[in-house]
Amino acid sequence: SLRLYLTQCFQNTVLVWVPCLYLWVCAPIYFLYLKSHDRGYICMTHLNRAKTAVGFLLWIVCWADVFYSFWERSQHDSGASSSSTQAPVYLVSPTMLGITMLLATLLTQYERLKGVQSSGVMLNFWLVAVLCATVTFRSKIIQAINENYRHFIFYFISPLFNQVGYLIVTGYKRPLEQKDLWCLNSEDRSQRVVPQLEKTLYSPKKAPRGERKEGVPVEESEILIMKTPQKTREPSLFWALCLTFGPYFLISSLYKIIQDILMFVGPNILRLLIQFVNDSSAPSWQGYFYTALLFVCTCFQTLILQKYFHVCFVTGMRLRTAIVGAVYRKALVISNAARRTSTVGEIVNLMSVDAQRFMDLITYINMIWSAPLQVILALYFLWQNLGPSVLAGVAVMVLMVPINGVIAMKTKTYQVAQMKSKDNRIKLMNEVLNGIKVLKLYAWELAFKDKVSAIRESELRVLKKAAYLGAISTFTWVCAPFLVALSTFTVYVMIDERNVLDAQKAFVSLALFNILRFPLNMLPMVISSMVQVGVLIRSGQQINRSNQSICKFNQISSDSISIEDGVFSWCRNDAPTLKRLSVRIPDGSLVAVVGHVGSGKSSLLSALLGEMEKLEGSVSVKGSVAYVPQQAWIQNATLKDNIVFGQERKESWYHRVVEACALLPDLEILPAGDGTEIGEKGVNLSGGQKQRVSLARAVYCDCAVYLLDDPLSAVDAHVGKHIFEKVVGPQGVLKDRTRVLVTHGLSFLPQADLILVMVEGEITERGSYLELMARDGAFAEFLRTYANKEQEDDESVQLCLSLSLSPPPPLSLSPLSPSLSRFSLSLCLSLSLCLSLSVSLSVSLSVSLSLCLSLCVSSQNHTSTSAVRTEGEVLGKKAKNAEVGRITEADKANTGRVKLSVFWEYMKAIGVVLSCVSIFLFFSHHFASLFSNYWLSLWTDDPVVNGTQPSREMRLGVYGALGASQGIAVFCYSISVSIGGILASRYLHQSMLYNVLRSPMSFFERTPSGNLVNRFSKETDTIDSIIPSIIKMFMGSMFNVVGSCVVILIATPLVAIIIPPLGILYFFVQRFYVASSRQLKRLESVSRSPVYTHFNETLLGASVIRAFGEQERFIRESDGRVDHNQKAYYPSIVANRWLAVRLEFVGNCIVMFAALFAVMARESLSPGIMGLSISYALQLTASLTWLVRMSSDLETNIVAVERVKEYEDTEKEADWRHDQSSLPPGWPTAGNIDIRGFGLRYREDQELAVRNITVAIHGGEKVGIVGRTGAGKSSLTLGLFRIIEACEGEIHIDGVNIATLGLHELRSRITIIPQDPVLFSGSLRMNLDPFDGYSDEEVWRALELSHLKSFVSGLPDKLNHECSEGGENLSLGQRQLVCLARALLRKTKILVLDEATAAVDLETDNLIQSTIRTQFDDCTVLTIAHRLNTIMDYTRVLVLDKGEMAEFDSPSTLITKRGIFYKMAKDSGLV
Repeated sequence: SLRLYLTQCFQNTVLVWVPCLYLWVCAPIYFLYLKSHDRGYICMTHLNRAKTAVGFLLWIVCWADVFYSFWERSQHDSGASSSSTQAPVYLVSPTMLGITMLLATLLTQYERLKGVQSSGVMLNFWLVAVLCATVTFRSKIIQAINENYRHFIFYFISPLFNQVGYLIVTGYKRPLEQKDLWCLNSEDRSQRVVPQLEKTLYSPKKAPRGERKEGVPVEESEILIMKTPQKTREPSLFWALCLTFGPYFLISSLYKIIQDILMFVGPNILRLLIQFVNDSSAPSWQGYFYTALLFVCTCFQTLILQKYFHVCFVTGMRLRTAIVGAVYRKALVISNAARRTSTVGEIVNLMSVDAQRFMDLITYINMIWSAPLQVILALYFLWQNLGPSVLAGVAVMVLMVPINGVIAMKTKTYQVAQMKSKDNRIKLMNEVLNGIKVLKLYAWELAFKDKVSAIRESELRVLKKAAYLGAISTFTWVCAPFLVALSTFTVYVMIDERNVLDAQKAFVSLALFNILRFPLNMLPMVISSMVQVGVLIRSGQQINRSNQSICKFNQISSDSISIEDGVFSWCRNDAPTLKRLSVRIPDGSLVAVVGHVGSGKSSLLSALLGEMEKLEGSVSVKGSVAYVPQQAWIQNATLKDNIVFGQERKESWYHRVVEACALLPDLEILPAGDGTEIGEKGVNLSGGQKQRVSLARAVYCDCAVYLLDDPLSAVDAHVGKHIFEKVVGPQGVLKDRTRVLVTHGLSFLPQADLILVMVEGEITERGSYLELMARDGAFAEFLRTYANKEQEDDESVQLCLSLSLSPPPPLSLSPLSPSLSRFSLSLCLSLSLCLSLSVSLSVSLSVSLSLCLSLCVSSQNHTSTSAVRTEGEVLGKKAKNAEVGRITEADKANTGRVKLSVFWEYMKAIGVVLSCVSIFLFFSHHFASLFSNYWLSLWTDDPVVNGTQPSREMRLGVYGALGASQGIAVFCYSISVSIGGILASRYLHQSMLYNVLRSPMSFFERTPSGNLVNRFSKETDTIDSIIPSIIKMFMGSMFNVVGSCVVILIATPLVAIIIPPLGILYFFVQRFYVASSRQLKRLESVSRSPVYTHFNETLLGASVIRAFGEQERFIRESDGRVDHNQKAYYPSIVANRWLAVRLEFVGNCIVMFAALFAVMARESLSPGIMGLSISYALQLTASLTWLVRMSSDLETNIVAVERVKEYEDTEKEADWRHDQSSLPPGWPTAGNIDIRGFGLRYREDQELAVRNITVAIHGGEKVGIVGRTGAGKSSLTLGLFRIIEACEGEIHIDGVNIATLGLHELRSRITIIPQDPVLFSGSLRMNLDPFDGYSDEEVWRALELSHLKSFVSGLPDKLNHECSEGGENLSLGQRQLVCLARALLRKTKILVLDEATAAVDLETDNLIQSTIRTQFDDCTVLTIAHRLNTIMDYTRVLVLDKGEMAEFDSPSTLITKRGIFYKMAKDSGLV
């Protein structure tokens, strides 16, 4: 058979234009003909109305086509991959057709006015139009079949039905899992959405440090660090969001217009139905026609509304993705000055809670124009119904506007105050979680619990004020429609006795007043939300405005690093930190930077990295840069991932790096070798291991320039020597690279090509070791004072003399590089000059010579053989189960229904009495509302006597009284629910805070901080503000549904046949949906935590990420996590639409049956009761959907209570204090420590970390604890403080078994100066004495003894000096001295120093040691030491090896025994 196929072009032009041209050509002639042939006027009939409605509908469809074409064009424009843009005909044809349809509709009406019954012109037009459209329609159907229904059906209905049913059925059968979810659409993914926002916000700026990714290091060019030039006009976040998401969002506005118009069809059909019941002569088919029309219109309205919501929610989702992505990208480049103004708490809040607020607003933002439109339409129809009396109602509404305006303004101020408190609370919680170990060691949990609680109380005070305002606001919202109705009806019946309030007037007006309720309720809410979001946009703008350091490449000098007249500060407005810096470092040099604590050594490296503000001068760094910070930054990833750090995997190089950084012994110990997962901030590594991993990461990167910020401080002498030889020194793997080493280790200085001596931010001396010694300046004086006196033995002097007299053996120099040979020779030959210096100088020279000789003797074959030996052994541990190496626990999603116990817990938190009172008030309000409407129906049925209703005053009085009682009930329940919510919030937050602080350290090692921050931010915010409002709405909708059903049943008992099956259908739909929705919410909540964890981690390591130029990789990782989170959110949007369509269909069926049975029983039914029944039925659809939405939201949000409560069941530490304390006063008085067979392990499934330790330490003894890294030194102190409980054995202090004490009783009576000095944001005084237990004099005395008095006195605020987050505005050494001051304040009988002086220079170390010797003279001191010279004068030394006691005796005895301690002392150059 011959098939006719017409091209797309022909269909879209000829077939569309022919009927249009026909009508436009005929129209003027026909118009003139009608004008001259007037046959009279034809009354408006249903047929005319139908024709007009169809005409307008066709016009709307054409405009929808135009909008769709615009949207498709915007999608084409945004998608870079699209090759073809859409032809203009797709816009022209529907526009032309739309205008023609409007012309046809107008002509039809004009024909009616001129009395034309039938028209040949219009018949021909419609015939031609239908024929042409049939061809186009057929090809559209074929195309739809060929494209799997992807055109109209996909666009319009797929979000409502497609695939969702399968997902929801799966969710009902079993709890949904991540694998059940669909992939995100490409246009919703971060990589598509975020660049769109950035493109409109500001043109992208890229600043790579080096071309390392491509494998070609930038040697010829160099990095010039400079500030971004000031823009004249900063980009607006608001406009950027509008431009990015506006075009797609505009489609929703079209849907909203159609839906708003359809909303008024219901009341008009109700009017016709009441007319029909009143008019007994009307034919029955009219009633059935109105019923069918009502059903069709409500169903169409449902589809339009759901499509509108879908567009809104998808826009909201994209908006959140864009904001989170943009904030993350900004956080990676944010300068230190900006970090002070935008705290971690604020930024995390902007990402979590505030991005969610943006999303919520998008759904209702259209109400800004839609609400006034709905109000105008409602008033128009009311005017038609009741005449000028409506003006009374308008007056009431106008009066409500300023009241709501005042409420919105006050709400804004409360909102700002609450957000500020919340930011402070999250910031403090972040710090508490980061420094939890220190809090536990010092027994400070209660002080910080009180600090958090104080902020929380101020937050709740604001919430309470907002709750009272909310109650007034709810009162005005709920009462506004009633007051409008009351005032209108009162004026209507009072102005003229002849005005009868019949059913038609009353219930059509009531239906219109119910429509009015929504825009009147929503408008103030939307305005306050916009105000709130305005505040958020300003805070987002603040972060967006933050300065950033940008690096550019220039070819300026031949040197590797060059600074000319550099002046730097941390903030542009601060005094300079580094002054008058001029230094040139040639390629391949080893530069040592030395100086006292706080002299600006770390700041110098930060300046080279571009982390500081350059005020004057120029800086250039040639080639790629690797950076090792002073405090190692470790990711929550495997050890291997931490070292490889996103670089290309090179096995042989990796093994060489691991061996050089002395990590092989550690890999032996770790449960899964290099596949072991490292916890957040490296919790399961010792300080030395973290530092070596950090160094290995830098070495593996293979860069041109290495900036090493004291990487050897945290490792013991033996390991330090190994690392210097194998990595940093002249023979190390980095020998050809430029290395800038900040160090306090004097033994390494002789091998440096250049030494920079820093004092108070200036370089005071520079030169090689010998040059500086020969100058006899401050550096030489410093060395003479602090070089180890133990080395002044004859042997070293003789060695020096013999070397100066005879040339070195040629064999020893052969394996060395020529430059080192020359260096060694010149060093040896210059000795005769150096020996003329003081005798003590020979000591330091002997150090340098012994090092030189050791370098000469060690040959390169040693490293290669050891690498070969270990490659197979240690790294082959991959065979171990990778699960063994996991420590952190991802947030788990609970499954199944939320247990009733969770609701019961929440009710108990509110108070059972208050809960019951609230429910009773809800019931009272709805009963009064129902009865007032029933009273109105009785009133409308009153007989009319002489054109008036006799008892109207009584009816009006009762109606008003019922309204007043409604208002009182509303106000009371609103306050009771809000206050109940605040009581619950306080209780749940307090119990969670207490439970988290009571958890042992192992809990914090397992639980990512993002999970905990999520609980304290998002989940707490849900409990604070979302759950109370959901409860109010849930109770409201539930009583509405029950009330509506009761009224419909009273009016038309026949509906009882229909309600049970519809109720069962409703119940099944609801159960299906809630099961899936709840699980989707849980999955979304669980996948949100990793976003924050990764973000926190990034903020802590931003300088490292920037130094390595790894921003792109971290951005990809963050985007992946956000997409993973949205992958669970998107199905919940679509599931909501799926539910709404089905539920509204159930509601529409109830409306239809209520109308149908009313039509059938019109003889026995009074118009009043019928009006009441159908007006309630019209409300029922919205109430049903809202009820399921709220029941689902209640279940999904009450999960927040479940998640907050879940920390009640986790393991807890022992009690902080015992009620009946048997401790003698002043315990411990002597400080005797008796350890008997002691052993402990970190986890149940691991071996003992420390075992069989039996030691008796007498009061006042000074005991050093030494051992290789990972030998169990810190573990022993953790056992002493019961951070980890003993598995075997006991520890007795002054005869008391510490296991019988409360933890605070123990920890507050012994003191530790920990390895990582942690400070909290707050005053310096708070950091020293959070309980305010000491006087200012005592605090100043402690500062004087810890050598901080002069520094603190010089600060403008002295003791009230504000420490920044983590104490970042103090150097690491100064932080260590603050920890010493804490110990001096407490002055307990037992003091533990956990490598406390690792980060300070030798002079400060000496000061600390002398302070400890004098101030803790009568105390027992346990010192974990890497610098053995600090413990050589101690009473005894405990040597640990692999967790067991190897040696325990006085240092001199141990040296004579020539065991482990002797070897360590020898490595340190002490023997």
